[in-house]
Amino acid sequence: MHIIGTAGHVDHGKSSLVTALTGTNPDRWIEEQVRGMTLDLGFARLPFDDGSEAGIVDVPGHARFLHNMLAGAAGMELLLLVVAANEGIMPQTIEHLQILRYLNVQRVVVALTKIDLIAPERKGEACRFVHRELQGTIAENAPIFAVSTVTGENLDVLKLGLQFELAALQPRDADAPAYMPVDRVFSLPGRGTIVTGTLMQGRIKTGDALALEPRNAPVRVRSIHVFGQARDEVFGGTRVAINVPGIETREISRGEVVADPQFQSRTTFNVSFTPLDEALGTIKRRTPVRAHIGSAEILGTLVLPLAPERGETVRGELFLKAPALAFPGVRFVVRRVSPKTLLGGGEIIGLESAAPSDDVRDASLRAVFEALRERGSDPSEVREIAFATNLREDAVQRALATLLESGDAVKVLRPDGYLSASAAQEQLDVILTTLLSSHEREPWSMGMTSLALSRALQRDEKLLIRLLAAFVEEGRLSHRAGYYAATEHVPKLSNEQRTFFDRAVPVDPAAPFVPVDFEAVAAGAKSGASAGLPKAFETLLARGVLVRVGEALYRGSQIEQIHRNMASFIERNGRMTMAEFRDLLGTSRKYAVPLLEWFDGRGITVRSGDYRMLRTRKGQ
Repeated sequence: MHIIGTAGHVDHGKSSLVTALTGTNPDRWIEEQVRGMTLDLGFARLPFDDGSEAGIVDVPGHARFLHNMLAGAAGMELLLLVVAANEGIMPQTIEHLQILRYLNVQRVVVALTKIDLIAPERKGEACRFVHRELQGTIAENAPIFAVSTVTGENLDVLKLGLQFELAALQPRDADAPAYMPVDRVFSLPGRGTIVTGTLMQGRIKTGDALALEPRNAPVRVRSIHVFGQARDEVFGGTRVAINVPGIETREISRGEVVADPQFQSRTTFNVSFTPLDEALGTIKRRTPVRAHIGSAEILGTLVLPLAPERGETVRGELFLKAPALAFPGVRFVVRRVSPKTLLGGGEIIGLESAAPSDDVRDASLRAVFEALRERGSDPSEVREIAFATNLREDAVQRALATLLESGDAVKVLRPDGYLSASAAQEQLDVILTTLLSSHEREPWSMGMTSLALSRALQRDEKLLIRLLAAFVEEGRLSHRAGYYAATEHVPKLSNEQRTFFDRAVPVDPAAPFVPVDFEAVAAGAKSGASAGLPKAFETLLARGVLVRVGEALYRGSQIEQIHRNMASFIERNGRMTMAEFRDLLGTSRKYAVPLLEWFDGRGITVRSGDYRMLRTRKGQ
């Protein structure tokens, strides 16, 4: 088996194409299906007429979920690049191609989707345009198949093209040590913990004793499944689900690796690095980065002997703040810490094993580092460190700058304070354990508030908020609508909860923009028999799946369509009255007035007398 990975701009039809080819909808979450937008990795099996098969990894197209895309990109061998015929090459298309040039993609097929939306005589022109725009990328001169998931046109031809390209791929090394980055973790009744991923190399058999890295925890393979079919043995290039008893789901997270026990996780690697041309001005001799290795995203520092030139591949070192399992030949990508733009990527070429303190050489650095270690999890201010080390404050600040750059210290704000990276990691581990336990108990919840965390951990809330903010800034935790969560956590409603909200917030095709009463749904959720309905309601509101406007409740999809209709009307006519808006939606003044005020309050429209216009953004 080989792995096909999708890539392309949001809304260009990746998930619809996968569904049409395989019969499997790769969007697993209710929010993905309601919004029609892929948020996380999806998977599907693609069988061929000759009995062979491939695995498809469907990735998010939206820039906000690029970290999820990267978690699934490492296993791709054949890239299925999706480009909508009515829009052509878009920014996220190019960004995906830039990323994938650094990974394991060997061949590319282009699917020109949505050809039913353009005139038949424009198909050839659209193909030629995409061909020109892809020159200079890894998709240069790739075969282009114009298809429609609506009419089914050319889907069979595309499938044959994929089969042809897959046949040309070299098999992965089955005799190498097993190495499978984990991209999904869940549990099944009666079976326990299941981890899934792409087996990058080697083989795994039922009963094998492997290791979960970087925690160095032994695991035994109870059973193996490939897209729901039991297997006794699997080989490199296969999408695999492994049942690993004896370890709780909350103890494992995306980014860890199931591997042969001979491997050892490390924090320092020798690398060859090729920069993205557009990022040359950002890359220094020491550059803080987000390193993507396998399915993991880890903060670290890329150290180069000299700043690279355009198109130059240089050797350097990659220092990580947390250990990772990698070995010579493993590909990686690095992005800036903030903003999270692409810097480049390359290959692991050697291993080093340096303790964090090995980079702390002179006396002042060592003194400051030891002072931070002695304080443990309590952040120290500059004046406190200066007193403890008998150093001038400017010397302490210089030492702290070096420690921050090397990844041996972490900074928290309000007020500025510092703690050792090892102490910060210990705190993060405790926080993540608590959050993951909460996610398992209440998968429909957004996460935990700082107050709930402080009570669970018995920590001062003000101090905890400072630590949480640092972890959020570094991308190691997520924070939304007042809730903290593991970065990979996506709330998932139970079947009973989905059924309740489907019934409570219906959309009448005859009156698609008429809302329901908010208080009635809230009361129903509070008194409902299904567990967790109030929190599930909060989650849907926080994520925009449901939207409250005054006393009315809409689906997020209704609001998005109302926005599009309103914007289209104003762009045609220059302005809009309340009565025109009411007639446009086919509702009453009771609903139209609060909706307009809602759009005003969010800076989407601006009122001038009896008219509304679209607010002009700076730079437009």
